[in-house]
Amino acid sequence: MVENLRPHDLLWGFTAKHLPADAPAWCRAALLDAPPVVVRRAPPRRGWVAVGLRGSGRAERCPAWLPVSAVRALLSPEHLSQRLPERGMHLPVWQTLVKLRPLLDASRLGWGVTGSAGFELASGLPVTHAGSDLDLLLRTPEPLARSTARQLLDALGATPCKVDIQLQTPLGGVALAEWARAPARVMVKGEQGPLLVTDPWEGVPA
Repeated sequence: MVENLRPHDLLWGFTAKHLPADAPAWCRAALLDAPPVVVRRAPPRRGWVAVGLRGSGRAERCPAWLPVSAVRALLSPEHLSQRLPERGMHLPVWQTLVKLRPLLDASRLGWGVTGSAGFELASGLPVTHAGSDLDLLLRTPEPLARSTARQLLDALGATPCKVDIQLQTPLGGVALAEWARAPARVMVKGEQGPLLVTDPWEGVPA
């Protein structure tokens, strides 16, 4: 179940004993709700997975490490793509998800929900609000033509809230909007940190 953990996966099993020694005070309060933690990008450590714990505020994020053996359950962003929240359907973030779901399903790319919306769908904890963005992930293991990226971006149209779509490429995460603009190099978020590359699918057959 946990052999191939990927960035943005949500994991259960994190407890106070896994907090780093310098963890801020809010972390213990956040753990009272037994929330999931999200897999983050970091240089790999055998037997461990890099995770992030979130608190009630936007600034409350704590990086940590969780033994793979302690993972009790997981949900990927794709598991959340067809879910709806238990409350707050009037919020722009959920109206946007409902609007974009048919388009994303039709793309035939694996996709899922990340960020605060994904966290709420997974945990049931009410963390989204009127100003929340919608963060989405598209699995693109094979090269995505820039023309296709532009078509997809244009098809999104006007949405009730800001939408941030990240392409998950073999080298890491790339913003769809950046790839569609066709700059000479794009920023890839990988395990070793951000990197500017010309082709995030280098070496992958088209």
